[in-house]
Amino acid sequence: MEERNYKELKQKAFSLGAKLFGVASITKLKKDFYLPPLLLKDIDLAVSLAVPLLDGVLEEIENHPTQLYFHLYRQVNFFLDRIAFSLSTFIQDKGYLAIPIPASQVINWEKQIGHLSHKKVALYAGLGWLGRNNLIVTPEYGARVRLVTILTNMPLAKDNPIERDCGDCKACVSICPAGAIRMNVKDFDHITCFEKLKEFKKFGFANQYICGVCVKACKGEKTLTSWTKY
Repeated sequence: MEERNYKELKQKAFSLGAKLFGVASITKLKKDFYLPPLLLKDIDLAVSLAVPLLDGVLEEIENHPTQLYFHLYRQVNFFLDRIAFSLSTFIQDKGYLAIPIPASQVINWEKQIGHLSHKKVALYAGLGWLGRNNLIVTPEYGARVRLVTILTNMPLAKDNPIERDCGDCKACVSICPAGAIRMNVKDFDHITCFEKLKEFKKFGFANQYICGVCVKACKGEKTLTSWTKY
């Protein structure tokens, strides 16, 4: 049943416009969710979905976000939310619970916290790995994706994390306008990054805390020079 449900749900997700699909166990993640425990009582799985950004729009970015990128960012988030809603309805019609988590609903900007970490769910679902830029890096699209999550109790086969990293690729390190990206993933400077996002918003480049510079730099396997195991 789990394999059958997985294949059916993946096919449905792709028909709705998703390009990447994975399922993760959230047993170890639920303690970090900003959701009522009662809501999660009977839910132990999450479906992670991704949609790629448009290369043509990203190519306009140089050292700060642009209005075109800001529009694309909002439209992709809206598109992901529509996919998640439609897929959740599909799951509910099968007799199971489904809770779509908004693609970009931040409940604390200073701490950059949402209801859950789409990145962490995507990691557990095998969509990609955590890059030096503190973003999910997928083999297919690099960091040029946006994510959304659906929590569910539908019996589904689970994916495994990808045992890869950025290898020798340094494409995002020197290009970061904030200087927040380091060679060691764990040394990413969240505070410095957010201060630069506030600066971008203040100058009117985008009416939200976004950048896009390191997203543009990370094209996935096209830019990676080698793969290494964790």
